[in-house]
Parts: sequence; structure tokens; C-alpha cells
Amino acid sequence: MQDPNLPLMRDLVLIGGGHTHALVARMWAMKPLAGVRLTIINPDPVAPYTGMLPGLIAGHYHRGDIMIDLVRLARFAGARLILDRAIGIDRDAQTVILQGRPPLPYDLASIDIGITSDLPDLAGFADFTHSAKPLGDYARAWEIFVARALPKPRVVVIGGGIGGVELALASAHRLRAMGAEPQVTLVDRGAQLLAQMRPASRAGLMRALAYYEVTVLSTLSPLRAEAGEVVLSDGRRLSSDFTLTVAGARAQPWLQSTGLTLTDGFVAVDAQLRASDPLIFAAGDCAHVTHAPRPKAGVYAVRAAPVLFANLRATLTGEPMQSFQPQRDYLKLISLGRRAALADKWALRSGGAWLWHLKDRIDRRFMAKFADYPAMAQLNLPSPAVLGLAEALSEKPLCGGCGAKVGSQGLRAMMQALPSPQRQDVLTGVGDDAAILRTDHGVQVITTDHLRTVTCDPRLMGEIAAIHALGDIWAMGAQPQVALAQVILPRLSEDLQARTLAEVMGAASAVFAKAGADVVGGHTSQGHELTLGFTVTGLAASALTKKGAEAGDALILTKPLGSGTILAAEMAMARMPPFLLGEVVTACFTQMRRPLAQASAILAPHAHAMTDVTGFGLAGHVMEMMEASGTAADLWLDQVPLMIGAEALATLGAYSSLAPANRAALLGRIRGEGLATPRAALLFDPQTCGGLLAAVPWDQAADLIAQLHEAGDKSAAMIGRVAKGSAEIRISGSPSAL
Repeated sequence: MQDPNLPLMRDLVLIGGGHTHALVARMWAMKPLAGVRLTIINPDPVAPYTGMLPGLIAGHYHRGDIMIDLVRLARFAGARLILDRAIGIDRDAQTVILQGRPPLPYDLASIDIGITSDLPDLAGFADFTHSAKPLGDYARAWEIFVARALPKPRVVVIGGGIGGVELALASAHRLRAMGAEPQVTLVDRGAQLLAQMRPASRAGLMRALAYYEVTVLSTLSPLRAEAGEVVLSDGRRLSSDFTLTVAGARAQPWLQSTGLTLTDGFVAVDAQLRASDPLIFAAGDCAHVTHAPRPKAGVYAVRAAPVLFANLRATLTGEPMQSFQPQRDYLKLISLGRRAALADKWALRSGGAWLWHLKDRIDRRFMAKFADYPAMAQLNLPSPAVLGLAEALSEKPLCGGCGAKVGSQGLRAMMQALPSPQRQDVLTGVGDDAAILRTDHGVQVITTDHLRTVTCDPRLMGEIAAIHALGDIWAMGAQPQVALAQVILPRLSEDLQARTLAEVMGAASAVFAKAGADVVGGHTSQGHELTLGFTVTGLAASALTKKGAEAGDALILTKPLGSGTILAAEMAMARMPPFLLGEVVTACFTQMRRPLAQASAILAPHAHAMTDVTGFGLAGHVMEMMEASGTAADLWLDQVPLMIGAEALATLGAYSSLAPANRAALLGRIRGEGLATPRAALLFDPQTCGGLLAAVPWDQAADLIAQLHEAGDKSAAMIGRVAKGSAEIRISGSPSAL
């Protein structure tokens, strides 16, 4: 783990989450280099392990079994994870060009982006076929196809190499096991299928193809793909419900624009895995090792990892580099559809179930490296220490985002001690989402909010912090006006300070500009971690507050709950089979990045009271509204929307460090069925960039929810009803339980 007292000086960027880079990141976690900021760029939060793909297609593995969770890995490595696709490198500017965001600077870079097996020159390819690589897209498409449960599915596999044969066998096995009668056709342009293999191995694979009744068409190639058909070079038409291309290894096209020396489109590297540019390395299938060319195989990517790790460190420290000497041959264990495999190395001719189990053990041993990570060093208390210090330390690390807020009880005591506003133009002060000031044309609202970092991606953090700060303005039905930034940077070199500020403020400024507000200044300082906040003003004819909810009103929530629990689990690198934590975290960020502007515009004209759900959780903010309005609330637990994976994580015991204080603040004032369940625990979960909570007339609720859904707030729901009585919350499972 990096020492926060030492400044970060250089940016090391790993482009792609392939096997080599995944292992390098794991090694980096165990032995980080002081002063270096590690960044991983990958379009998806998980990366598939190629060796287990045929087993997934055949149904022997679940998706989670074969995926490396890059979010958990990045947390372990202390790395920034940028979820975007690299589409180029500007070597003069030393930046990686990304598909969905501004270029990212690097001081040293490495490329491990794999290969593709697509056929871009095949008419209809993009619309009617699937490529075996990238593997993640193929795996998702296959599961969707399998779920259709066609009685007589037709599958066409284009490419008769070992990979094509494995996937044809796996497809046939999976579909047969489901009770279907599949028709699988393997198309290859060669005169003889698997001609490069040893005769005994080839014979074993041909027997497997015959067993699964796979039709083999040789000396043919696809002419075009159409809906439900593949037209071959001899004019015949193959009916197809799922067309897969496995037609050899092709380099990612964007490498052509880098100016690097390439061999057949692949990055040419020397014995040290360095490209023609000394600041760029490459490994895995996208690289061509010039001194010892080898086939594209995962075994070489895995064995290159220690050398790449050593040489990246050596380049940054000025130490001597190592040479990569790949082995000449390796044991190929080829899946045969069912739980059986064939070995192809030297004179081996055996095959069967025991070889599949050997392959399974090898593959699972590799994936175990990314399952349970070694425990990191814990803080040791000094001795002697003041009484109560050990008890004051939570077992859980302090959460980021709104999970780092002070508990409501302590905050309430402070607020009660503050004097009342003295100025006549101050209509409300402490206690609501924002202060309200009288103007000549209505009111101005002003609020401030800041967040401890919830992500190591500065640009994403800038976007989230801006949306979160704007929440109070939108909750009061106002139009954002101006913003002032407060930025605390970790210790960085001047170059990295400039880069980080550009990322943070570039993203935040874009959010404010879209909301109609200007960033007009701010303040910066340095600390142990990135902390970001904004003071924001807004204008309105009149402002909505938490006060005004009426008995009989419907309570509408516009976003699902769970961000505090999910982000706490990410900090703890939790495992949650069958979910992949990285995908759950990414879905959480997607919800957090959704601004409240449209929801506010829909609800504000009709709401009697409104607030945004943030650090005190849904239950805490409902209670604030009920206290201000002199009413009670009935909440329907089954109707409360939850983020994907939130309830599963709560069931596993994950919770934010602020959640116990949120629950304690409502003791004796919240009652009902199900309060001890994981689902109910999420009522106390602190939310960052949470949704709007609005009390609206009952007879308008259904129409307002329909408008919210149409505007994109698909999770918006009526979660309860305002009732007569003193401030309390009554929980029931559903409206019918009342």
C-alpha cells in the first residue's frame, strides 16, 4: 500500500485488463513502487479468463467462475480503474485516447488488449454474427440465446481451428443438455480440418465432432450474414439462429494508428517486452515477441507477467531489465464438450474425464489468485494508549461519500445551538436542504456539500460530487446558478496535480454546464486523499422544503437504495457469488451519475414537500420530512426500489460505517414488520447522489410515476403514504398489509 505521506510522481498506465496485466496488478499490490500512480483502463469492470470459456459455453461453469473482477483487483492494487475503451495513443503528447472521455496522460504505458476474431469485411457481420473475441460480449450473447430455449436451435461456427472446434462442441453439449435437438455446423476454408495437429489428436477431435453430430463444411468461407442465415462462398444458405466467428486472431485495428512497429498488426516487442517506443510495453495476444515468435495462447501471457512487472519497475527506477524467454511448446488441454478433454503435446494421445479434471484444477488455480486476496497490514495501536481508543475504532474502515458524514444526533445538537438568522432576507437557515434568501424576483437557495473519495477515478469522482452537490438545489425545485469548488488533493507532483485537477474539474464543469450553472472559482489544498465539494446557488420563484407533507399524500422515491452498502463492500473487496462485485459497483455508479434535474422538473410543480435522500438514509430523510410537517409515514418495504446486488450484500453482512448511527437515531420512532431483515437494513443506508423523496397528492402519484419512467427514471416508485399522527415511521411489507 502506498504511503500517503509520499507524493505520487509518475503515471503508469496499463491499457487493457488481459491476463498479463491482471497478474501485474496483483504483483503490484504485493510490492508497490513508491511515487507511482497505477491506472488500469478497460471497457468492462470484469475480464474473462480464456481457458474456461469453453466450459462456460458448455454449461460447466457459471459466468462468475471465469471472470476476473477488475474492480476488486484495482482496490487491492491501489490502482485507478478507468472503465473506458482505448482507441489510440498519442505518443507525442503521451496520452491514451479514449472512446468516451478526454485523453489520459501517461509517463509509462503497457498494452494488453487481446485480439479479435471478428470478420469486418463480411457483409452483415455487425448485425447478424457474434465474435468469440472479445470474450465478454460473446459470453453475454450466448446466455441470452440459451435462455430462448429453442427446441431445434441452429448454430453456425465460422472457423475450424482448435478454438472453433472447442466452441462448436461446447455449444452442442449445452443445447443437448437442455433437451434441445441442436444442429451445429462448422465452416472452414481449409481443405482439411485441424490439419496442423498431430494425427492422433486430430482423430480424437473428429470423433468428438461426430459424437455431437456437428456438420463440418471444408473449403468454404462465408460470403455474407443475413437475419437467420449465412450465405457461403458456393452459394448455399445455412439457416442459423446463432452465428459465431472464430476465424483466427486479428489485431485490434487502432494499433495501426499508433506509429509503433507492428508485425501483422500486432505490437512488435523485444526480449524485454518493450515496443519500438521505449515508454510503451506490450504483452499477451496483442504482442508479437520478435526474438521468439509463439502462437497466441494464454499460457504465454501468464508467463510473461513476472517479466513485464519487473521491467516496468526497472524502467521507473533505472534498474536493469529482464528478458522473456517463452517455452517452445506447452500442454494443450482441449475441451470435448462434455467433462472430458484431450491432451496435445509431444507424443501424448490420451484423453478423457481425468484430463478435463486436470484442466479444471489448473484453471481454477489461476482464478483463485483473484478470489481471496491476502490480508493487508492492519493498523497497530501504540502502547500505551488512552482508555477507550481501541473501543472507538470501528471494525470497518470509514466509508467515503455520504457514508463519511457525521451522525444525525451529533449534527442535530450542533444545529440547535446555532443562533437564528438575523437578516430579514434570510427566510430559512439551518435545517433544510439549503438556505433560502429573498430576492427581488423570488428566492435564491444556497447549499454546500463535499465528499470523501468513493472512487480512484478522478473524473468519475468529479462528476459524482457535482451531481451530489446539485441534489439540494433540485430538491428545492430551484434552477442551478453558480458553483464554487473545494478540492483537497492527495500529495502529488506538480504534473500529477495539474492532470488530476483537469480530470476532476473537467468532469464537474460539464455537469454544472449541463445543469445551467457556472463554476466561478473555489479553493484547493492538499491532504491524505482526494476530497471534493461544491457550494452551489439556485434561483426559484418559491422554494420547496421538507415541510408541507399532508396526510394522504403519496411518497415517491425516484432512485433505488444501496449505494452506501455497495461502496462499503467495494472498499472491503467483498465477494458475493453469483454476482460479480465489479458489475454491481459499476451499476451503482450508473445510478449515481444520473442527475435529478428531470425528476425535479416533473415533481416540483406538484409536490407538497420534497428532499433528496443522502447520508441519513431513506428512513432518516422520511423522518425529517415528517417532523417538519407534523405527520407520520407508512412505508411499504416491498415497494422500495433497491440497486442490483444491494440486498445480497446486506444479507452477507455488508453495511456502511454510518448505517449504525442512522439506525440508532430512529430508535423508538420506527416500527413494524421486517425491520430485522437485510432489505430493511437498506432503509438506513447512507446514499450518495440519492434520489428525490417527494410527498405528492395521492390522485396524481400514478401519473407522476409514469412521467418519471418515461423520462428515464425507471426505478421511480410509490413507496408509502403520509398519515396523521406524531412523527414516526410504520413499516409494512406492502400497501395491502395496512
